[in-house]
Amino acid sequence: MSQRFTVSKSGGERRPSDIQGEVNQLFEGDDPPASGGAEAEAEDAAEVVLVLKGDSNPKESSPFINSSDAAAEKSQQYDGKNMALFEEEMDTSPMVSSLLSSLANYSNLPQGSKEHEEAENNDGESSRKKPVKAPQLGTLMGVYMPCIQNIFGVILFLRMTWLVGIGGVIGTFLIVFMCCSTTMLTAISMSAIATNGVVPAGGAYYMISRSLGPEFGGAVGICFYLGTTYAGAMYILGAIELLLIYIYPGAAIFPLEGLEGAEAEAALLNNMRVYGTILLTSMATVVFVGVKYVNKLALVFLACVILSILAVYAGVIKTAVDPPDFPVCLLGNRTLVWKTFDVCAKTVESANGTVTTQLWSMFCDSPLLNATCDKYFVENNLTQVQGIPGVMSGILAENLFGNYYEKGDLIARKYMDSVEEQDQPLTNSNRYVLADIASFFTLLVGIYFPSVTGIMAGSNRSGDLRDAQKSIPVGTIAAITTTSIVYMSSVFLFGACIEGVVLRDKFGEGVHGNLVIGTLAWPSPWVIVIGSFFSTCGAGLQSLTGAPRLLQAIAKDGIVPALRIFGHGKANGEPTWSLLLTACICESGILIASLDAVAPILSMFFLMCYMFVNLACALQTLLRTPNWRPRFKFYHWALSFLGMSLCLTLMFICSWYYAIVAMVIAGSIYKYIEFAGAEKEWGDGIRGLSLSAARYALMRLDEEPPHTKNWRPQLLVLVSTDSEQNVEQPRLLSLTNQLKAGKGLTIVGTALEGTYLENYSQTQKAEQALHKLMETEKVKGFCQVTVSSNMRDATSHLLQASGLGGLKHNAVLVSWPRNWKQGDDNQTWRNFIELVRETTAANLAMLVPKNISAFPSNGERFTEGHIDVWWIVHDGGMLMLLPFLLRQHKVWRKCRMRIFTVAQMDDNSIQMKKDLTTFLYHLRIDAMVEVVEMHDSDISAYTYEKTLVMEQRSQMLKKINLTKNEREREIQSITDSSRGSIRRKNPAAVTTQLSVTEEPPAAAKEEKPEEESASSPVSPPAQVQLIHDNTTPASPATPATPLTPGEGAQSPGEQVQMTWTEKCDGEPDKPPGAATPGGAIKDIFNMKPEWENLNHFNVRRMHTALRLNEVIIKKSSEAKLVLLNMPGPPKNRTGDENYMEFLEVLTDGLNRVLLVRGGGREVITIYS
Repeated sequence: MSQRFTVSKSGGERRPSDIQGEVNQLFEGDDPPASGGAEAEAEDAAEVVLVLKGDSNPKESSPFINSSDAAAEKSQQYDGKNMALFEEEMDTSPMVSSLLSSLANYSNLPQGSKEHEEAENNDGESSRKKPVKAPQLGTLMGVYMPCIQNIFGVILFLRMTWLVGIGGVIGTFLIVFMCCSTTMLTAISMSAIATNGVVPAGGAYYMISRSLGPEFGGAVGICFYLGTTYAGAMYILGAIELLLIYIYPGAAIFPLEGLEGAEAEAALLNNMRVYGTILLTSMATVVFVGVKYVNKLALVFLACVILSILAVYAGVIKTAVDPPDFPVCLLGNRTLVWKTFDVCAKTVESANGTVTTQLWSMFCDSPLLNATCDKYFVENNLTQVQGIPGVMSGILAENLFGNYYEKGDLIARKYMDSVEEQDQPLTNSNRYVLADIASFFTLLVGIYFPSVTGIMAGSNRSGDLRDAQKSIPVGTIAAITTTSIVYMSSVFLFGACIEGVVLRDKFGEGVHGNLVIGTLAWPSPWVIVIGSFFSTCGAGLQSLTGAPRLLQAIAKDGIVPALRIFGHGKANGEPTWSLLLTACICESGILIASLDAVAPILSMFFLMCYMFVNLACALQTLLRTPNWRPRFKFYHWALSFLGMSLCLTLMFICSWYYAIVAMVIAGSIYKYIEFAGAEKEWGDGIRGLSLSAARYALMRLDEEPPHTKNWRPQLLVLVSTDSEQNVEQPRLLSLTNQLKAGKGLTIVGTALEGTYLENYSQTQKAEQALHKLMETEKVKGFCQVTVSSNMRDATSHLLQASGLGGLKHNAVLVSWPRNWKQGDDNQTWRNFIELVRETTAANLAMLVPKNISAFPSNGERFTEGHIDVWWIVHDGGMLMLLPFLLRQHKVWRKCRMRIFTVAQMDDNSIQMKKDLTTFLYHLRIDAMVEVVEMHDSDISAYTYEKTLVMEQRSQMLKKINLTKNEREREIQSITDSSRGSIRRKNPAAVTTQLSVTEEPPAAAKEEKPEEESASSPVSPPAQVQLIHDNTTPASPATPATPLTPGEGAQSPGEQVQMTWTEKCDGEPDKPPGAATPGGAIKDIFNMKPEWENLNHFNVRRMHTALRLNEVIIKKSSEAKLVLLNMPGPPKNRTGDENYMEFLEVLTDGLNRVLLVRGGGREVITIYS
């Protein structure tokens, strides 16, 4: 049983004795019931939570200055200005005018032990019921011999002598050494991986996928499959080449006799295609009928390989004593095709005198001695040299260095004189041995590398081995050592035994059409010809057997959805569909019809596979994962990296364009699996690498805060959910996507009320809803759900605990609380204000969209319009940066940006506009600039009455906890006193315009006093508006009825307008009358003593909110979005409800508003 203790704070009441009793009971433990499997597992992993009682009293936030003297001084400094909403933060957020004046100084501030394969192969229950014999294969027959059979192949018999002749002994030895070193290093890495646990069927694919993850595993597995398939095509082409050129040339459907150049080459390729297709069909049929026949023939094919190699070594030994007789005929220094003549001479002496030979007839127009002959034939002598001079002949010195040819070049002997003219055209070209392809060093690497593949044969049979962890390393490394010795020794032996022109004669045309390596074999060339034919056929059958099973293993893993059909097969599990696909791909290789063209293709796929085997071993070693405990100890990460580097180098040496194509194929498969493949978690090394890289990056991030140039909003998006755990504000995530565009960190969080144990299912449901909505809105990030005893604490926990190290949020996005004036529960807006205080204390930016439902979705497009920025105080540049980020998204891309700033009486508005334009130019932000002048004005009567209504509502809210009757009496007394204070002012003496609104009956009013007090806070007192402006015409921004032109026709300098909207219990409308402007002013002074009881600080803030709202409405009523500085909450909590009213008045009448608070640091800079 595993126990985890989590200590957390909570406001809940838990007695220590209860906790101690629960802990004692837990440690006593009860045995799980035998019948409850899943329940037993759940109880087996117990979690103990010790809940400690904590103080839930809120503490005052330290960033706020509570000095009353400082507040009074600041109040005097900003009295009469329109900055009362922001004056408490002027020391940290200066006015824009003071910022612009110092523009020059602007600076930067695993699953468990149960493997996936058990769960995914449940449909094979019937096969498991059959008795299975214990594996009996040892190292020799289980690993060593299969590797020998797969490594020795067609290249050794058909191309090895040609490679030595073209590349020279030194060049070819370098190629062999590089390739063998690569496979040896890969075998060391593979041995480490194979001994780090059981490797089921699948071999290299299984090892790579479980070490590097399903994406890499699938990509490299398919590449390995393609390599194995094309290897089958190469073996089949090799077998057909042996058949048509060396065994039975007369079987050619397209005869080669009499054809020259391109025609002869085309006929040969067509023969290869026809016979290759026939042989492929036969082999596929054998594999389909039964693999058991292939396995039974495997030993026969292996015996053919071993006997052929022994015959070559025996022939080499024999050449030291008695070299075989394989003469080569040279005309000058050119090698002649020895097929249609018998004697290497122009004429021969006979009883009848000098007689011309068959060779004469080949170069002359008649057999007569006076015939017209080829000029080169006449000027040069015929020479017959021994094709196999023997190991003691010293021919090695001539074969040390390479001889590279272009296609169609003559195969000539070095160090031999020849009489020819430089510009003389080549005639009778079909009489000479010519180079069939252009040769160069990198081509030789690509052709040779397939001869060292096959090192995975032992690991593929790990299930049949008695001790796989011992046999695989020993058998594989021994097989590679053996084959490497054979290859390296054969390079020297071929160079020391065979004449250079014979080595460079790919098809043995100069030695009577014999297989060149066959001329060296003892006792007969046919040993090599027949043995190599059967070994290539066997290797082709092995490829057609192994490749479909590899594809089936990939398909059954389910990581590539498009391949799922190939996971099915016959009743006995044989991969029928996979075999069909393999045959089709193999046919594409056969249609190429050239062994030299197919070999580099499969070299790419095998090299890529080996490269990732080395990478897997190096990663696991460097990451030091706890599960990395291979029994094979002779490995090191440096060896693996060296092997990986060699593989990558050889890929580009072989063919740079094939390497790019192979990488593109692997990369495409990788991305396909990543986006469309099934989710798999195999504890692979890439996950570990990602974790290590993330840890390293987080540690680096935590060292210092990001530079201003690197700052971007890392959002914590706070959303609320309904009872069904569905997100209530989905447009909030749309706005997140538009702000982020997939960049940076995004954490979407929500809070639940209750205890975690009781609400665990709700937590999971909420997480799923968040994940689903994030996918729908294409928001890349993380989601987090926090449960606490109350919503306030849960939100606070989200704010504090989200993120990790330096990867934390620096901005909070939360929606404006909806309907905060309605209902009895006023906790919603109180939580919001506390959230504002906490973000300020944590130096986090805050974004508050109002009317979030009116914001556009990601599918909408604005074809025109403006994004208006009202820059009132400097907030570190947030107001500049956010519109720029929004305009990167296609929703806002066609909107233009306008920036408004406010100038006071003592500000130079012209200079401010000039400075702001320069500032934006340096910021590389394109925007229109406007400076709005807000002159000092008297505080209107409407402002006083609006403040009076607000304070009366505050008094009502304080009585929330009274009984219903007490609350009704309290509201009625407040309302009556308000009406009385207004009626005492003799409104008939002032120029008025009255609008009588019917009041509900008293009975109805008493039925729902709470609703009226919350939903209509402005209705109990009268609404009074006074606009007194000596410089501009009156432009009221309140719901009052405007005057007609005739009624308002006073002189501009003396214009005084008062509008009353009063509820008058059935009183008739008072006609606009005979009052004078002097009477109005007198009435104001009569009213003022009643207003002096109001909080003067609230009056000034209300005045600022109304004045700013009036200007914003005038300038930005048609804007698609308005961004505005969000003033901070009051220092003490007695005026929280007033703060919400100020913000409501400030944004009244605007459709889309984004209130922004800076995080206390610069987020945008003019410097590069």
